[in-house]
Amino acid sequence: MNEERVMEKRGMEKSPEAKKLMFSILLALAALVSLVAASVAWFTIADFTKVHSMSMDITSGTNLRFDLDAHGTFEEYVKTLNFNQIAARMLREKGYDMRVTPIEPVTTEDYVTFRYEDGTVVEAGSGAYLEFVLHFYATEDMLVHLTSVGTQGGQGTGVSSSNGNLPKAMRISFTADDTTYVYDPGLGDELVKGKHGRIFGLPRAEDMVLNQNNQMFWLEKNQDKPVTVHVWLEGTDEACTDKLRKADYAISLRFVGTDENNNILDGARKGTEE
Repeated sequence: MNEERVMEKRGMEKSPEAKKLMFSILLALAALVSLVAASVAWFTIADFTKVHSMSMDITSGTNLRFDLDAHGTFEEYVKTLNFNQIAARMLREKGYDMRVTPIEPVTTEDYVTFRYEDGTVVEAGSGAYLEFVLHFYATEDMLVHLTSVGTQGGQGTGVSSSNGNLPKAMRISFTADDTTYVYDPGLGDELVKGKHGRIFGLPRAEDMVLNQNNQMFWLEKNQDKPVTVHVWLEGTDEACTDKLRKADYAISLRFVGTDENNNILDGARKGTEE
């Protein structure tokens, strides 16, 4: 009888191989639960979270200008572009009116192809994210930076909203010369070098320093440079939740030029005082 009980007990003990198999199964189940939880969050966001309005104002220093088209002379470029001008261009080129079309949470790895949570490629004409081209032109060689410093009585670069979480989930990218520079309003004064681009934030205006963190593309004197701009709500950001539903936001972009050592140029310095 004792021998039978011993044999039964040994049969119940798990071999090392069986334990490893059980552990692997538990890990797989845990990963599946995590994936399902993440998918539910994404689907909830995609179904219900909509951003209903946007305003954008773009300004620059006196020696740096841009426009939605390329021109032959510096004087033909402009110092300011507003929301309605950009909206009209996208309506004509993309087929949607961003004044009434809400953007939706998407994500991207290469800043060229944007996808929903299920991997479906987002059509450029859907309005789920914004895309337009800015043509830059300068009267001298310069590095172009984003800056949080504005003109007197004006605003520097930033995303604002009545919902404090929305700016953290917003992304704005600038692609020039096969390099992408991504402004992340929730990152602070940091730079993250990724596989397909440079991701950076900006300090408050009173702490703003022009350095390699916020420097972007190089302009040659009197040469037009096209820069592709994307604006999207990053669905993988932890701030991108249902709390953003029906949130309005405003974007302000301010560019400034420096020499190769990040020293602000005289014309750009005058532009900050206007």
